[in-house]
Amino acid sequence: MASAYTPLGVQLMVTGEKAGLWGGYTNTNLEILQQIAGGYTTQAVADGTTTALAVADGATGATIATSTIKMTGALTGASGLSVPDDITGMKYLVINATTGGETVTFKTAGGTGVSWATTDAKLLYHDGTNIVDSGLGVGDVTLTGTQTLTNKTLTAAKIVSGGFIADAGGDENLVFTEVGTPVNELRITNAATGSGPILAAISTSATDSNIDLNINPLGTGVLKSGTAPVKIAGTETIFVPAQAMFGTTTNGAEANAVETTATRPEMKVLDFDASTAEYSQFSVAMPKSWDAGTVTFQAFWAPSNTDTGNALIGLQGVSVPDDATSDVVFGTAIDVTDAGGGALEDVLVSPVSTAVTIAAAAADTYTYFQVVRNATSVSDTFTGDVRLLGIKVFYTTNAANDA
Repeated sequence: MASAYTPLGVQLMVTGEKAGLWGGYTNTNLEILQQIAGGYTTQAVADGTTTALAVADGATGATIATSTIKMTGALTGASGLSVPDDITGMKYLVINATTGGETVTFKTAGGTGVSWATTDAKLLYHDGTNIVDSGLGVGDVTLTGTQTLTNKTLTAAKIVSGGFIADAGGDENLVFTEVGTPVNELRITNAATGSGPILAAISTSATDSNIDLNINPLGTGVLKSGTAPVKIAGTETIFVPAQAMFGTTTNGAEANAVETTATRPEMKVLDFDASTAEYSQFSVAMPKSWDAGTVTFQAFWAPSNTDTGNALIGLQGVSVPDDATSDVVFGTAIDVTDAGGGALEDVLVSPVSTAVTIAAAAADTYTYFQVVRNATSVSDTFTGDVRLLGIKVFYTTNAANDA
């Protein structure tokens, strides 16, 4: 009786056959079994077709009888390998090393098999009718590969410097960068019903007990809640109308009322002479959120004639703390230059001044301001009275509120 062969080519010799040759045939069978258990081979895949793997009865080297198969080839269309239908229970580790990004399939002759287009490895098995993916995810994640993870939970996620989380279209959604020695971090905490989630700054440093949480818009963008801008520390304004000022006892500007047309706007002004330096004052308890730094200002005024010469309007200030005298010297006056408008009853708004240093500036103080027209300067060429309507003071805050 002649020998028979298993579906994977192992020779089954009958009693009395191959007398004196059993050693050689047995060694070949053992080598075939070793291939089945732990062999490795490469197999070229024909482009655009399914290549059938043949059994080599009684011989080693058959790809079909090798447990690990590396598929190779430069592909331009869907391709693959097939194995006979009768190798039930055979397990394969199949590595897709083809190029071109095309789909490859590993299947039985009569089945549909498993298809994939990535360079992953698949652990497959024959269930009696078809090739099936074990689902063990061999090769899903590699150090340098690009993989798509589906329905995975990351228990200790790490995104390195320059990494990002992408949206569904693959575009950058959340980008991560780092500093050289990071110790301060961002913590996001969810919340139960009725409470809001928390975005908090935390620190691993023993010395950082008070740290800011910085949210920085780009360019001239503003921080918003919904569609409404969120107020943040920065430049604020105080407008003081002429009605809230008074001419000083010495060389004081004269209070005046200018009627335009009956029942139309009437201007309450302080008139500053064209040839003599005259003064007016007002005082403010500056907001607690003020950073006690320099201020700037704009003068709102009206001309008393049609001249278009330049008027010099100055502002100076001094702060007085609790239980201290008001008999103190103002800081240096800073002038703005603004030209007459050439028409009566016009409202003129000066440029913003350069920085005005307030003498003895500090928090929780009472601050005096003095307005002066520098009429004796050769640069002041406006021939009429400057009719001051008010002063807008710009100051800087460094706290979120005045609490």
